Amino acid sequence: MNSYMTIYEAIGGEVGVRRIVEAFYPKVQRNPLIGPLFPADITPVMEKQFLFLTQFFGGPQLYSDQYGHPMMRARHLPFPITPQRAEAWLGCMREALEELGVPEDLRAVILERLSGPAHHFVNTPAD
Repeated sequence: MNSYMTIYEAIGGEVGVRRIVEAFYPKVQRNPLIGPLFPADITPVMEKQFLFLTQFFGGPQLYSDQYGHPMMRARHLPFPITPQRAEAWLGCMREALEELGVPEDLRAVILERLSGPAHHFVNTPAD
């Protein structure tokens, strides 16, 4: 990834984001800490995540165009998000990126970019 390239471009644009979302959610669903927070039909969640990550990684503003300002902390308030759940979410993302063969330097950038928001969503004390 060069310094002029967005994460979105570095991961391969729309196809890359879609691959990450599709590798990520089966891990989330199997995770005992965070899987139960998600609905059985994960498809709408995956689609929103695709729209959000596209935008968050520097691609087209798909999420905002469809749903308005992301306001992600507010959208996550109904769910009990502990520090452990934030780390479990990041761990699932790390596994997905590794499984897809995303280069280590790019994985580090992506996980760093996502760790701020993941911990910002924490709204419940540690388990």
